[in-house]
Amino acid sequence: MLEFKDKIALITGGGTGIGEAMAYQYAKKGTNVILTGRRMEPLQQVQKNCEALGVKAWCRCVDMEKSETIDALVEWITENKFEIDFLLLNAGISQRALTLETDISVDRRLMEVNYFGGIYLVKSLKEMFLARGVHIAVVSSVSGVFGFPVRSAYCASKHAIHGFYETIALEYPQIKTTILIPGRIHTDVSKNALDGTGKATGIMDPGQANGYDVNRCAKVAIKAIARGKHQKVIGGFDTIMVPFYKYIPWLFRLIARNVSAR
Repeated sequence: MLEFKDKIALITGGGTGIGEAMAYQYAKKGTNVILTGRRMEPLQQVQKNCEALGVKAWCRCVDMEKSETIDALVEWITENKFEIDFLLLNAGISQRALTLETDISVDRRLMEVNYFGGIYLVKSLKEMFLARGVHIAVVSSVSGVFGFPVRSAYCASKHAIHGFYETIALEYPQIKTTILIPGRIHTDVSKNALDGTGKATGIMDPGQANGYDVNRCAKVAIKAIARGKHQKVIGGFDTIMVPFYKYIPWLFRLIARNVSAR
């Protein structure tokens, strides 16, 4: 089991959703947290909540689509001599549009935020990670295991996550990775999902509204990280699609074609 007390966790997308819930789980274990996200107000609230749990917390505005904001974060970490022990890559955007009705700019944006931003951050901190060792947990999705309607760009970005973080763990034994694979979790991810033109839909999917509790998700995730799991599927009944895809692919395709994509 990993030791969490008096360590430091860097969390992207730490102001809401899974990132927020995970910040509290780290804090409850005595881990100090650095929270990043695009909006300072929710980050500051999470910071206060974490400090109330007895740990130190900091927050920084970072847009994973803009490398200059990641550079500023890395510079701040270096100047303050923070030593990162855990990295949670949670920041991301989803999609709700048919593949051929999605402008290429949307595909590119999802890849930048969901994939390239994270690997840019990892590579920017490589000296620290290689010298100290670090545990990287990255939030993927069941859509990172298989394709699913109206999520082509999202699926592609999450598939890329699996390839990168599985490989880096094989190449560098001092770097550990846990790929978290949630199903439908009750967060605002579908409301913030982009349509084919790149605008947020503002619509809460029924499946998301009735999804797995985000705090329960975070508890399962922190246990998986503590145990050094390489992958962990998290969620309710909808995650049955994962073994269907692996062991009964014809049944998966039948369900995926007919189940509501919302």
